[in-house]
Amino acid sequence: MTDSDHFLWWRGLRGDRPCGDRWTEIGVEAFQERERRITGRHHLPGPVPDWAEDLFRVARAAFIADKYVRRTGVRDRWTRRISLAVPVTEHERWGSAAVRTHLTALLQVLTGDLWNVDFRPLTGHYVEEALVSPDEPRASEVALFSGGLDSLSWAATRSRADDSRPLLLVMFREIGLLRLQQRVYKAVERLPGARPVLLLPMSQTPAGDGSGARLETSSRTRGLLYAAGAIRAATAHGVGTVHIPENGQLALNPPLTPARSAACSTRSVHPRTLGSLNALVTAVSDTESTVQVVNPLAQLTKGEVCRAGRDAGLTPSDLESTLSCGKPPTRRSGGPPIANCGVCFPCLVRRSGLLHADGIDGTRYEALPWADGLPLDRGADWRALQRWLLGPYTLTDVFTDTPLPPDTDPAVAFDLIRRGREELARLLQIADATEAADAA
Repeated sequence: MTDSDHFLWWRGLRGDRPCGDRWTEIGVEAFQERERRITGRHHLPGPVPDWAEDLFRVARAAFIADKYVRRTGVRDRWTRRISLAVPVTEHERWGSAAVRTHLTALLQVLTGDLWNVDFRPLTGHYVEEALVSPDEPRASEVALFSGGLDSLSWAATRSRADDSRPLLLVMFREIGLLRLQQRVYKAVERLPGARPVLLLPMSQTPAGDGSGARLETSSRTRGLLYAAGAIRAATAHGVGTVHIPENGQLALNPPLTPARSAACSTRSVHPRTLGSLNALVTAVSDTESTVQVVNPLAQLTKGEVCRAGRDAGLTPSDLESTLSCGKPPTRRSGGPPIANCGVCFPCLVRRSGLLHADGIDGTRYEALPWADGLPLDRGADWRALQRWLLGPYTLTDVFTDTPLPPDTDPAVAFDLIRRGREELARLLQIADATEAADAA
């Protein structure tokens, strides 16, 4: 294990820095310049309370530290020690033992790392506050909107609700995929009888750390950054709930192999993660402006989410135009302008969901997971999925990865995964049929 990497989210006097260790100073400049112009700088209908600004600042600092510390530099190629110092307005609240416990538990379950977070009073520093415009419309609901199947289906469902007040969708821009996200958003806007829908675009793209080396690719704290941005917006709109729509199948995200346990697979919307986040928010927020985060699709498989989208008026083409890929080809240097690779695990779940809802999946993928000649590394998820589906899955397996919160019924979680496995098993049938046809 290497020594801790120390990061200071700071824009103040040099003499105010912690002493004794080498600290790397980071701040808003750690995000790309063109994207800093829109990160946090939005016209909102009301002020953002200090605790929500603090939470957003802490989430941004954790995200940048997560990107700047490469896992390749530690002994087990995963577990890092990260020390982080962040200035906050509500220093007494953030400095309490309860808050520290909630935050470190949240960061550890998200990333699998060892975190030490310190808080310092935010005094004498310039802070970019929200631009308050009282004439801006106030939303009655707030939800994250990625441009994926789940967020599109939820947005379409809620856009048809009997409510004259707007639905606010908080969208974090994906590199090279902004046009796709905007096209998916238009699918919600044009639904007949839809209520007013507002889009709040935000940014997530970090700048380099000056080393010239590629930043860490795992980005496990990205979900926390998304949630904190949506919470911040919700407080300005006077909304007490933020919806993070993720099908329960991928929210639980049971590991396909022992090597993918815990934070080796994303846990950004796992019930335990949301429980830790809500405990943190409760500990630092004002009673009159507190916000809770919920996953409204926690009891649905991918296929059931797709059917809900169809019931809300979305067409198969609308669903197929979404982004589900964990490693979009368009992000790769020289990669094709295609949103979904077709072979990563999220793409495999996507295939099974669309087949369940529509009987066909017309998405344009980069590759078929069962195609002959697929490079060994690109077929790893498909082979792992095959072994997982052909093996047993019991109630005990629900507990062996990330523990569920005390108020979660493990039998309900097990039944959800069982239904998801049935949807995924259809891919095995298609692969077998394709192989038989090729042999004939």
